[in-house]
Amino acid sequence: MAGRQRQRASRRRAGGRVLLPALLLCLCCRAASERIRYAIPEELGRGSLVGPLARDLGLSPAELPARKLRLSAEKQYFGVSGESGNLYVSERLDREEMCGESASCSVSFEALVQNPLNVFHVEVAIQDVNDNSPAFSKAALDLEIAELTLPGARFALEMARDADVGSNSLLTYELTSNPSFSLAVTESPGGKKQPELVLERALDREKQSSFQLVLTAADGGEPVRSGTVQVRVNVTDANDNAPAFSKSVYEARVRENLPAGSLVLRVRATDADAGSNGRVSYCFGNVPHGVRALFSIDSESGEVRTAGPLDFEEKSKYSFGLEARDGGGLTAHCEVQIDVTDENDNAPEITVLSVSSPVPEDAPAGTVVAVLKVNDPDSGENGQVSCELSGEAPLSMVASSGGSYKVVTATALDREQAAEHRVTVVARDRGRPALSSRAALVLEVSDVNDNAPVFEEAAYSAYVAENNAAGAPVVRVRARDADAGANGRVSYWLAGGSAGAAGAAPYVSVEARSGAVYAQRSFDYEQCREFLVAVRAQDGGAPARSSTATVRVFVLDRNDNAPRVLWPAAGAGAAGAGAAGAGAAPFEVVPRSAEAGYLVAKVVAVDADAGRNAWLSYELVQAAEPALFRVGLHSGEVRTARAVSERDAAKQRLVAVVKDHGQPALSATATLHVVLAESLQEALPELSERAAGADSPAELQFYLVLALALLSALFLLSVALAVLARVRRAGPPAVLRCLGAQRFSVAGAAFPADFCEGTLPYSYNLCVAPGRAVAEAAWLPPPPPLPSLPAEELLGGEPCGKRSPSSSAGAGEPPAEPDAPQVCKPALSRSSPPRWRPRELPVGKGGRAAAGSGRCLQCREEAAGAAVDRGGARGRPERWRQPRPARPGSLARWLAGSAAGRCASVPAVRSRAAARRRGRRQRPGAASRSGSRSESRSGSRIVGRRWCGAGGAAAAMCAAGRRRGRRERALLWCVLVAAWEAAWGQLRYSVPEEMPKGSFVGDVAKDLGLQLPALRDRGVRVVSEGRTQYFALHGKTGHLVTAERIDREQLCESAQRCVLRCEVIAEGEMQVYGIEVEITDINDNAPSFREAETQMRMSETTAPGSRFPLAEAHDPDVGSNSLRRYELSGDEHFSLAVQAGPGGEERPELVLAKALDREEASFHELVLRASDGGEPARTGTARIRVAVLDANDNAPVFGQAEYAVRVPEDVPVGSVLVTLTATDADEGMNGHVKYSLKKITGKASQMFDLDSETGAITLVRSLDFEEGDFYELEMQARDGGGLSDTAKVAITVTDVNDNAPEISVRSALSAISEDAPSGTVVALLHVQDRDSGANGEVRCSLAERVPFRLERSLDNYYRVVTARELDREEVSEYNVTVRAADGGSPALRGSAVLALRVLDVNDNAPVFAEARYSARLPENNAAGALVLTVRAADADWGQNARVRYRLWEGRVRGAPLSSYVSVQAETGALYALRSFDYEEVREVGLWVRAEDGGAPALSSNVSVRLVIVDENDNAPQVLYPPAAAGAGWSGVELAPRSAEPGALVAKVVAVDADAGQNAWLSYELAKATEPGLFRVGLHSGEVRTARLPLARDAARQSLVVVVKDHGRPALSATATLTVVLAESVAELVSELGSAAAAPGEPAGSLTRWLVVAVAAVSCLFLAFLLLLLALRLRRWRRSQLLAAGSGALRGVPASHFVGIDGVRAFLHSYSHEVSLTADSRKSQLRLSGASCCDTLPARPPPAEPAPLLGEDPAAAPVSSSAHTCSAALPSAASLPFPPGVLSPAQGQH
Repeated sequence: MAGRQRQRASRRRAGGRVLLPALLLCLCCRAASERIRYAIPEELGRGSLVGPLARDLGLSPAELPARKLRLSAEKQYFGVSGESGNLYVSERLDREEMCGESASCSVSFEALVQNPLNVFHVEVAIQDVNDNSPAFSKAALDLEIAELTLPGARFALEMARDADVGSNSLLTYELTSNPSFSLAVTESPGGKKQPELVLERALDREKQSSFQLVLTAADGGEPVRSGTVQVRVNVTDANDNAPAFSKSVYEARVRENLPAGSLVLRVRATDADAGSNGRVSYCFGNVPHGVRALFSIDSESGEVRTAGPLDFEEKSKYSFGLEARDGGGLTAHCEVQIDVTDENDNAPEITVLSVSSPVPEDAPAGTVVAVLKVNDPDSGENGQVSCELSGEAPLSMVASSGGSYKVVTATALDREQAAEHRVTVVARDRGRPALSSRAALVLEVSDVNDNAPVFEEAAYSAYVAENNAAGAPVVRVRARDADAGANGRVSYWLAGGSAGAAGAAPYVSVEARSGAVYAQRSFDYEQCREFLVAVRAQDGGAPARSSTATVRVFVLDRNDNAPRVLWPAAGAGAAGAGAAGAGAAPFEVVPRSAEAGYLVAKVVAVDADAGRNAWLSYELVQAAEPALFRVGLHSGEVRTARAVSERDAAKQRLVAVVKDHGQPALSATATLHVVLAESLQEALPELSERAAGADSPAELQFYLVLALALLSALFLLSVALAVLARVRRAGPPAVLRCLGAQRFSVAGAAFPADFCEGTLPYSYNLCVAPGRAVAEAAWLPPPPPLPSLPAEELLGGEPCGKRSPSSSAGAGEPPAEPDAPQVCKPALSRSSPPRWRPRELPVGKGGRAAAGSGRCLQCREEAAGAAVDRGGARGRPERWRQPRPARPGSLARWLAGSAAGRCASVPAVRSRAAARRRGRRQRPGAASRSGSRSESRSGSRIVGRRWCGAGGAAAAMCAAGRRRGRRERALLWCVLVAAWEAAWGQLRYSVPEEMPKGSFVGDVAKDLGLQLPALRDRGVRVVSEGRTQYFALHGKTGHLVTAERIDREQLCESAQRCVLRCEVIAEGEMQVYGIEVEITDINDNAPSFREAETQMRMSETTAPGSRFPLAEAHDPDVGSNSLRRYELSGDEHFSLAVQAGPGGEERPELVLAKALDREEASFHELVLRASDGGEPARTGTARIRVAVLDANDNAPVFGQAEYAVRVPEDVPVGSVLVTLTATDADEGMNGHVKYSLKKITGKASQMFDLDSETGAITLVRSLDFEEGDFYELEMQARDGGGLSDTAKVAITVTDVNDNAPEISVRSALSAISEDAPSGTVVALLHVQDRDSGANGEVRCSLAERVPFRLERSLDNYYRVVTARELDREEVSEYNVTVRAADGGSPALRGSAVLALRVLDVNDNAPVFAEARYSARLPENNAAGALVLTVRAADADWGQNARVRYRLWEGRVRGAPLSSYVSVQAETGALYALRSFDYEEVREVGLWVRAEDGGAPALSSNVSVRLVIVDENDNAPQVLYPPAAAGAGWSGVELAPRSAEPGALVAKVVAVDADAGQNAWLSYELAKATEPGLFRVGLHSGEVRTARLPLARDAARQSLVVVVKDHGRPALSATATLTVVLAESVAELVSELGSAAAAPGEPAGSLTRWLVVAVAAVSCLFLAFLLLLLALRLRRWRRSQLLAAGSGALRGVPASHFVGIDGVRAFLHSYSHEVSLTADSRKSQLRLSGASCCDTLPARPPPAEPAPLLGEDPAAAPVSSSAHTCSAALPSAASLPFPPGVLSPAQGQH
């Protein structure tokens, strides 16, 4: 509060100080409003005195230092002395430079004084002195006067200019004396004198052709100054000579791309005349507009220069005519020929014709992905292009025909590495320097399912509290698939798992889309503490890919189990109370002499929970003598609290409560009976009866006998089952199986309906080893079942090709028996393609195809020994593998069609013996690759000989095949030639121009051999270079038609041959075909002249016979349609002559046939006609107007003597201000008037320009009213004969609001304190606008939302003052914008920015970055460790913002806070001064103060909470058992010998002083007397039995338990526990006193023998199982060894055949048994459809399923029934077979 009062008092004093300058300023307002004026001559030297400024302002010399007198002006012409206050000249003063032609000249500025601030206006007038001489704009004046000019003619001369004013600028003129000329001076209305040259006598050019005169101008100053100019008069003569070129044809070679303005050549024409008649000017003749756009000619010098860029590719040669014309109108012509040489100025052009995007990532290398076309318009090496690919992409470029390229894949693509490939096609030519172009090619790669999902983690861990709700979320697994789309869409399901005894599947479920795992049931920590589940992630591809991750779920414990008392038992108390004399009743004996602390008993309790929930505490709640006993809080030990007295009752009953440490806590009670007696004998009278002894061993013996009986029964049952299985697997003998009854009995023998040879079928039975149930043989689908016929009908001579009427099934139909196993599928037909794709049979290098007909041809022919392929004869071949469809119109398709009638031949087997001989010659393992290849090569030759050497139908077929081969080869050559022409040749067509859209050009589809239906499928289209597509492809007809109007002249101009090129693109094949279309010319253009009417001027003195070139006609057509002849009509004075030019072109010339007379006719009208040679002929005409010129006898006359113009100052540059008009009665050159400036000031000459032809005065520089508001010009008009006239032009400039207000900062503060009072002046401004009137009235304002305002001072002065108090913390710096706007329309604005810095005052306390701080510090830290850093910021600046930190004093555990922590004053860093112990101090709270450096200082406080983090520095402490056992039974636990596995013996109780994970304890049994007898709970510390105690186990067991925590590193402690195996307390007492009595010998012996018997039976059972396994392995090994040998079957004896009509047939049906093993890896049995006949055998099949059929390579193909083929293996299996059991098709190679 005191500080605020001081601030208010200081502000009041500052307000008083401000009032005094304000009063003084008001008193000086009147004096400041008056101006102080001085006058001085110009050109005064520096330092010259102007006037006593200080004295005139009323200031004494003593006041000058305090008042700080100074001047403010934009340019400091003057200075003021700081000592005397006098005004001096500081810069050179030039009145003419400062004020120009203004009559008065003055300089105004302001004088400023401070303390108080005041402004005075000072004006200094600059007087003129005669320091400038009169001057002419030119050093010499040239006049041309014709020799025919009459005396008395006047010629205006240039007026001199004097920069001075007043009398110093008055001029007089004098001319040197000459008899031919005199000087006349005329005075204008404005008072200016105009000198004129007067011709005194007639001129004669032959006597004197020129005159030299001097004109002198003098001013009126003192002394007089003068200036001179030389006047040169040239006498001109008449025009009687025409110009003449030095050459008729000019030639030049230039490079293309020359810069505009480059010199090409120079033409030169001379004229013998003098003066204007001999002055030659050059121009273009009748040339096209394109030539005028590219070339220009200098009319004076004849230089031909480039006006535009030349392009060799557009046109390489230019030819045009030039015209030379003199001043009298005579002309001459010449021809110019310019050759343009090529430069490498065109980069190659890349056109993407087709792009196949996207491309599948499994596309093979070499796949075409894009077709490009590259073209370079340059020629020669500049047009030769090479292409390459730039960029990292698996692509390459292959050159194709016609300048096209193919982009193909170089390696395999991978979308996961790059989803798209961006490459740049770089085309580079061979020019110097080489040019290149680039085209970006983007190739997208489509996805293929080649990536399996990948889990984010290989194994997941999840924690779930027990008793959770069903459906609670457990964990979320995530897998990512690098593929895209459906291939990358991942779904989840459970793949298995484990949870101890039960599977994990019922426990959890997984959401298929999200991967969220949910609990399916409520978990129980005591039943299942953790389980493992496998989650599989599978994508949506086809085929799908998957991966698996494991999820381990940990169940967290909750306090849901109350403690369970193990000893004493729950009913022990009641039993003891009811029967005092029972010896087995639980009781404890305490001698009456026991001292305090005597161990009475121990209450043993367990808790099924874990961790803190299982920590137990004991409390005594009820006792007969409460003060006699006490219970250990953690151990449960019951001890005497005092010595036993005589008055204590002999029997004591104690009730103890056991509680856990869960939330909420659960509890249980235990009752204990204590007998006070000195010994056990003394305690027995107190009991009702002695406890029963240990149970007899009869129970053990009973269990041993029962186990022996069960093992014996199980052994006998296993032996019986093994014998039954062996008997069942053996079955009947092979002979009985072959002769057994069939389920399908048929009366009589049955044969196939188309069986031609009459041979009866026979069959094989093939047995496959049972161990190869999953085989690898690929069974090809057999042919459809064939119809059967009785043997009598077959032998009766039924033809082979005829179908039997008794056939039961047609082709492609299933057999009639529905119960028969269906192995063979319906036969293939041409109309319905197969739904299966069979594997290709082995083919030799010779080209044999293992293909047969659809009627089991191979089986029938090899069984009968025939050599005729009926399937081939019918011409209906089948292919095992369907070929890839050939491209329509391709050679591959034609060649495939040529072989459509052929079939594959099968080598015939003449006899079974020959087949067996070949089989014997073939060495074992003949299925190896080398043997099979050699036989396949030789086999192909043998087959050919057998076919062609068989005679008869076979020989005819071979001859027909040879003839067909010759025809095919001839046709093949024709097709190859046509394909070459279509692929590499160019199609050429010719069409006339101007054809309508859609006109026929050519049949592209026919010429390229393209089928019409394939045009749309193959994506055939037409492309061409350029933006306009002139041709299109008709989709229905395949014709090339016009798409746009074609104008030959527009496309090719004058080229003799016009060709358009385009390409046909076949998208499907990535093929390009080139097409050229020639455009022929038609006569569609008439000859035309550049100008429809031509003006010509001829003097009436022109001699007859003179020739004048005429403009040539132009015809865009070529050939006979071009220009042919000229004709002239109209007047007898003229005729036409045609001359041949250097290039053969015709040039018309006008010939004067008769002298002209202007008095008779002043002009002549002629018509020039040009005709071409077309049918019909076209003509063009041009009108020629010939004007007759006469002599010069009239001077030009202006329409006004003076022109007055008023223009605004913002008139745009280039505007025409006024146009002068002067007329001349003469004609021709004598009447042609040219305008010029006769008199003009230097400033005006920079502002205005005069057109000498039109007389238009144009503005060339912006006007400024403020610089000059009036300009006066003097103009002269002169005709071609030298006569002239003058006129004056007065231009007045009107003001426009074009000057924005200007703000000048006269004085300003740069900084102000933030506690400055309102109204403090911070700046003094001056505002002015150079415009006049309303445009110069200015209004000022400040920007909004600033704490400042404007106050008007004197005239155009303003003050900026504060409007309110400032706050540096809100805004530390102001940029105040002062805006000024004038009163113009539209208003213009100006602005100035004042930069004001606010100085700081300490008015802000430090502010901490956080409201409170907290930090975690691990215990046992080093002294001086950094805890945290507090930071406080102060909004003030400088010293006021410098913050220092210190601690508030406090105490921690009685010690000062400063002894624990400290704070660094400058940085705020908090350091620990000592090492903290988590067990002593867990948290420290303190306050930190931050104080700034201001005066007075301000401060703030913040609280800091320091949390000590625990570290594992305390080992576990074992509470029970105690470290040192006491007297008596201390540390002894009782375990009954009858305890079951898992019975609780004791519990180790330990605690850890640390917290968190450092206090998590685990228990481990480190040492034990019997290691397998006990186990310890990992987390509970419960000691339980691991098995049943045995009799041989020692009565006393010593256990050492290690207790470890989970800290890093882990700390541990050990506990030693003594366990006594006894059934009761009495036995425990007896064991502790002496060794127990040994059991009876007879019972022990019986038990021993029972144990031996059980062990023997168990060993015998195990040996039997091992024997069965060994036999099984031996049988499997045997089958392997059998398969390694030769598998050839023995043949059938010859005695088993019987002859029927010379044909041998089987008498019996034989059955062979063949065993196949799994070691034959090199050959595979393939039972094709051609090697299995679907016929019923003559004998019924056996009752049981027959083994699988096999084939002998030396025998004919096997004929079997359908059910026999499928007896042993599934139809889709693929089994390896020995070499001897192969089909004939395989056995031959």
